[in-house]
Amino acid sequence: MSIINTGFGGRRRSSRPDLPPGQYLTQDFPVLSAGPTPRIPLDKWSFTITDELGTKTSWNWDEFNALPQEDFTVDIHCVTKWSKLGTTWRGVAIDTLFENIESTADYTMIHGYGGYTTNVPLDDLLDGKAWVAHTFDGEPLHPEHGGPARLVVPHLYFWKSAKWVNGIEMLQQDEPGFWEEAGYNMYGDPWREQRYQGD
Repeated sequence: MSIINTGFGGRRRSSRPDLPPGQYLTQDFPVLSAGPTPRIPLDKWSFTITDELGTKTSWNWDEFNALPQEDFTVDIHCVTKWSKLGTTWRGVAIDTLFENIESTADYTMIHGYGGYTTNVPLDDLLDGKAWVAHTFDGEPLHPEHGGPARLVVPHLYFWKSAKWVNGIEMLQQDEPGFWEEAGYNMYGDPWREQRYQGD
């Protein structure tokens, strides 16, 4: 975990090799959203995986929280060029959710309350690479940051870590989500600066 001094404003990558190119360090957690913040009561929340045949596997809030939980610390990188290092979360690994899912699909569309979507290859969600998180920095995830639960895919730009997540749809071919249709990169690797189409 990196140590950040109080009042630190940011440095260029040349002095911070742990920052992807073009990023600056922040201690804040900026709030960026494409629309209004959904407020989802926990008794109405659910998460559903839909395979390519339309078969659905769902968890309500209590069932989701009864699954094995993981604490994890990761760096996150926003396409708007801020990075936050050593963030701490708690949630359920995507590997846990897929334990009993059979699929031949290689791609997914992530869905969130409010209609947000983003595409992520299945390989980028499995093998300890992604979680559905409900806790940030020891506290329940605030709605402004995607609570009650959001996807966290730390090795991709943070728009891929969908807020207010409520499901994963399996796809046989890659399709653009909300920001991808607006010109963002289909993959979004911060270390390759894949911000926009053609990057």
